[in-house]
Amino acid sequence: MRILLTGGAGFIGTHLSRRLIADGHTIVCVDNFITGKESNIADLLTNPAYSLIRHDISKPLDVPGELDYVLHFASPASPIDYLKFPIPTLKVGAVGTLNTLGIAKNKKAKFLIASTSEVYGDPHEHPQTERYWGHVNPIGPRGVYDEAKRFAEAVTMAYHREHGIGTHIVRIFNTYGPYMRMNDGRAIPAFISQALRGEPLTVFGDGSQTRSFGYIDDLVDGIVRLMLSDYHDPVNIGNPDERTLLELAKLILQLIPNTGSRLEMRQLPVDDPKQRCPDITVARRVLQWEPRTQLNDGLRKTIDWFAQEIKRPSVSSERVL
Repeated sequence: MRILLTGGAGFIGTHLSRRLIADGHTIVCVDNFITGKESNIADLLTNPAYSLIRHDISKPLDVPGELDYVLHFASPASPIDYLKFPIPTLKVGAVGTLNTLGIAKNKKAKFLIASTSEVYGDPHEHPQTERYWGHVNPIGPRGVYDEAKRFAEAVTMAYHREHGIGTHIVRIFNTYGPYMRMNDGRAIPAFISQALRGEPLTVFGDGSQTRSFGYIDDLVDGIVRLMLSDYHDPVNIGNPDERTLLELAKLILQLIPNTGSRLEMRQLPVDDPKQRCPDITVARRVLQWEPRTQLNDGLRKTIDWFAQEIKRPSVSSERVL
């Protein structure tokens, strides 16, 4: 297939591109590098199965040639990013989704939107099933991301019902692995980079809030299975192995010996979810998917990658608004 992938230079887009090319597909990457890194895809730029369009998908885009699939992964995805870029986050979730759905409609292509567990907000249901409607503060600081993704899901289903487009919605839970940015503000890259530098590991609140961490290879496998399915309702893809953030911080200290780091407790951010754990019954039943990577194994691979990254000269990523 010839596939348009927005946000293709981001963490997930980088891994997804490699998997799809390995499967024999051709990728047209669209990225404006607001949070993506060109170094992530440097080796892909010489691959004839890969091409790059520098563009903000919140603005109209004409893509020459036929397309079989449109994958919309463009968006700031970590709190530090969407709090810094609130309006671009809203635009790419709303206008960007409309633009990519329009491309899929015009090209008669299938469509997949990268949604998020953040549509559940600070949930009253635990673990979260796809039937749960969520508990989101629309005017809180995190609302720019949460509501952008909720709108993206709504308009995706509207195009499916109104225009008959083959659409898919993946609700991505916390994911980690190589190619994450060390300064993206999420727990695993923050803890690992702090431990490698011998700095205090900053744990927010009392660390009792929970997350469920899935390794990137497992996520990509779930996305590909969903792409190739005939299932149109949202699907949770994540690891139901639930851990507290305090437990995670202590585990990383164990995996990085002799760091000299200690734990430092800080005030909990506004609207920070207290629990996050996916119910993956639908993914198991419909996609025959479940995570395979144990947390310790995935963390070791991620730590090894970060240890190499931290030795490299610091190069700021290109930002185009």
